[in-house]
Amino acid sequence: MTTFKLPDLGEGLPEAEIVAWHVAEGDTVKVDDLLVSVETAKAVVEVPSPLSGVVRKLHAAPGDIVQTGAPLVDFEEAAGAGTGDARQRAPAERPAPEAPPEETARADAGSVVGSVQSGGEILEETAIAGGRRRRERGRIKAAPAVRAQAKRLGIDLAQIEPSGRNGQITAADLGAFQERARRPAPRPAAARPAAPRSVTAGESRTLRGPHRAMAQSMTRSRDEVALCTIFDDADIHEWVDKRDFTARILRAMVAGCAAEPALNGFFDPETLTHKMESRVDIALAVDTEQGLIVPVIRNVEQMNLDEIRGAVGRLKEATRNRTVTPEEMVNYTITLSNFGMLAGRYATPLMVPPTVAILGTGKLQHDVIAVMGGIEVHRRIPLSLSFDHRCISGGEACRFLAGVIADLEKPR
Repeated sequence: MTTFKLPDLGEGLPEAEIVAWHVAEGDTVKVDDLLVSVETAKAVVEVPSPLSGVVRKLHAAPGDIVQTGAPLVDFEEAAGAGTGDARQRAPAERPAPEAPPEETARADAGSVVGSVQSGGEILEETAIAGGRRRRERGRIKAAPAVRAQAKRLGIDLAQIEPSGRNGQITAADLGAFQERARRPAPRPAAARPAAPRSVTAGESRTLRGPHRAMAQSMTRSRDEVALCTIFDDADIHEWVDKRDFTARILRAMVAGCAAEPALNGFFDPETLTHKMESRVDIALAVDTEQGLIVPVIRNVEQMNLDEIRGAVGRLKEATRNRTVTPEEMVNYTITLSNFGMLAGRYATPLMVPPTVAILGTGKLQHDVIAVMGGIEVHRRIPLSLSFDHRCISGGEACRFLAGVIADLEKPR
């Protein structure tokens, strides 16, 4: 009997929720068969079987929260079965006694960070942010080789009608899809994404997925950060393009980082080390039906305004389609919360350690401004800059915010 444990799915996350089992106790499975779909704090991940055999016990039910490294499935292996190349080795070729036994290697196959060893290869797991919406329409099942082939051909697996075992997409399905694609047909318009659902009076809910991640990260922020927030406004009366908000704000944050690099980086409280980064990777908080998704636009300091617009458009499309992966939501250096798209003028946005700053932009306002000889009405963007006062001084925060405002107040 071999126990497969829930692997670390590449984000250092302590737990995951069982979304759906694709096998049942007593089923016979082969290496790489789809085993289970689990949801981490940010994404749904499909986990393949690491070996061939009979499923004897499922240690959790759909909806259960399982800790990383906890037992997931008990297998009774098929005769001669194992994992990877070890399954194919003759007894004389087995490792020396001081090497880890093959059984131990199998039992630990689920502890590989970001991957699961099976079928003699390392299978990178796929993930879809906000996967609950996709789950309602049915999960996509396909072997890693088929996924790789679809990626090379530029085929969206969601458009494929599966013909394989247990609803899996096969290489033949890809070929049939290509053949049909040669006969042009009008494509239906994409459905408008549902608006975020509000909790109704009297309802209670258990926090899961992005909501659960938010609770954990905000608790950490409360416990660790010495929060301080300063407020100001940027006058955009002279803007030539009156609608270019997000791209202009991102460019202005780069200008702020150039004026004061201290806010672009990380703080380690254990070693009291404040590391400033040259790259400007900006996390953009996006409100979705599944909760707060925070994808990252990387190397914004290397982009001109047109390139920033394009990056923002791609990010919005990926968020709308729920195709943002976990790798696109980590290792950012500073955060933007554009809460003014909904409501609110000022706020005290909270950064997630180890980052040290977050800029919040409020709802555009028409303010009465005193000018030489009278008054005028100007459009202004309310700004709220929160920073970690353990490592950022008030002067550093003000220099950053002044750099942001100076760039925002340029006509173009």
